[in-house]
Amino acid sequence: MSGFEDRAAIVETTTRMAWHADRREWDRLKTIFADEVTLDYTSLHGGEPVTLTPGEIVDGWEAGLSGYDATHHMITNQLVTLTGDTAVCTATFQATHRLATPFGSPLWTLGGTYRFDLVRNGDDWRISGLVMTATWADGNQQLAALAAARAADPS
Repeated sequence: MSGFEDRAAIVETTTRMAWHADRREWDRLKTIFADEVTLDYTSLHGGEPVTLTPGEIVDGWEAGLSGYDATHHMITNQLVTLTGDTAVCTATFQATHRLATPFGSPLWTLGGTYRFDLVRNGDDWRISGLVMTATWADGNQQLAALAAARAADPS
């Protein structure tokens, strides 16, 4: 692949993360990750970064996202740095979460930046690390707990 083709494939991979998550395409979402992925969501949740398999990541995201009526994750302004068979892609994001609730706003929107670490896998690129840095939020952050409870007991 040329540098241009690699950059396009990397942007496509990062975009697919949002696309598959928002469409609840859990099996397809697993295919964009390397065998082990370091996730760092500490800017939102505190704690420490974790290293997980694609199955563990997707199981957690399914539990967290499937309780919402809808989500929309937008990833944009990707900047790619290639180094052989590895790459770093930085991007901005906006994630809107919707859940009808009688208590407060039905929307929670979060914005910030992503840093994706990627590795070449044949002709594809896979995400091997993801750092999410939340820089702003608006709306009802309590929707996350309500959505998790709804996903755990959909009755």
